[in-house]
Amino acid sequence: MSKLSENRNTPELHVDAVKYHYERTADSEIYAGSLVGQNSAGNAVAAADTANLVVLGRAENSAVAGEKIVAKKGCFLFENGEGGEALTVADIGKDCYIVDDQTVGKIGGTNKIKAGKVIDVTADGVAVLI
Repeated sequence: MSKLSENRNTPELHVDAVKYHYERTADSEIYAGSLVGQNSAGNAVAAADTANLVVLGRAENSAVAGEKIVAKKGCFLFENGEGGEALTVADIGKDCYIVDDQTVGKIGGTNKIKAGKVIDVTADGVAVLI
């Protein structure tokens, strides 16, 4: 392919439509609006700096043991880390990492669990593409 010489209709994929249902682990409390991860056993858990955790998305519901959690992929506004974890506009386009189930940061903890890509940083928080 060669570079463009006119406008191109570039399709936008999976906008506001990608939701997945996961089994929630009995020992993890997940709140609607939180970052959700999958542990090494394949169960949904509240996102944390836990070895082998994979971020699934934002929780669309809360759930008790035995119920399914709905995780949605997309771009969401989460809390910005503090101190050395604080993200700035200079971090736009870079990876950010889980601090806790509502906070993302620049460095990440011991396990450096990737939350997603920084899309924007404002006084209201960090827009993260998951």
